[in-house]
Amino acid sequence: MMMILLLAAAILWVFVHVGIAGTAVRAGLAERFGEVGFRIGYSLISVVSITLLVMAWQAAPAVSLWFIPDWFRWVTALVMLPALLLFVASVATSNPTAVEGKLGEAGPMGIQRITRHPMLWSFSIWAGLHLLTSGNLAGVLFFGAFLVTSLVGMPSIDSKLAARQPDLWARLAPGTSIIPFKAILGGRNRLALEEIPKLVWIIGVVAWLGLLFGHAWLFGRSALPY
Repeated sequence: MMMILLLAAAILWVFVHVGIAGTAVRAGLAERFGEVGFRIGYSLISVVSITLLVMAWQAAPAVSLWFIPDWFRWVTALVMLPALLLFVASVATSNPTAVEGKLGEAGPMGIQRITRHPMLWSFSIWAGLHLLTSGNLAGVLFFGAFLVTSLVGMPSIDSKLAARQPDLWARLAPGTSIIPFKAILGGRNRLALEEIPKLVWIIGVVAWLGLLFGHAWLFGRSALPY
């Protein structure tokens, strides 16, 4: 029964973020209730859906699907560092793909040179790693819901931005990419780590260490690879 509830909660989460935010339904709702009204309602539905998702996941039985070797814990621990750096960089610097985000006069800078969706990539990496390390059906449904919304959200945001602000998109798209480092490897941009504020590196590493050593206390399971 709880697994069915978890499946329903996962579907609700994906529907809210892909079926509403990523489609013409959003425009219709915003026109009817106003932009502010839509954002308030959307925020409330998001909070309800994630609450249901977390509660159902915590109550669901652990139905094992595969075995994770011990060495993969090192992979998870190490790859979570760039995930956290991407998240901190996405919060610390303005990005035109984010709400109220802007593009500087010089074009894509800092983390934007690497990817124009640093926050969604941080969620994708986090969700993908935890889906693999869970090794059970509940983990697949829970983390899979976040992985789907993050990956689908990137091209969805791009298409909406291109339609809403074509001039900005024309300045942003040539020098950036969804896939990290693709624009740089393709010669459309260059790596400039010095443009990323030092505070991003500091906070990112501190957050990584804090989660690494405090994971057992926060979530009941150690993240240490030994």
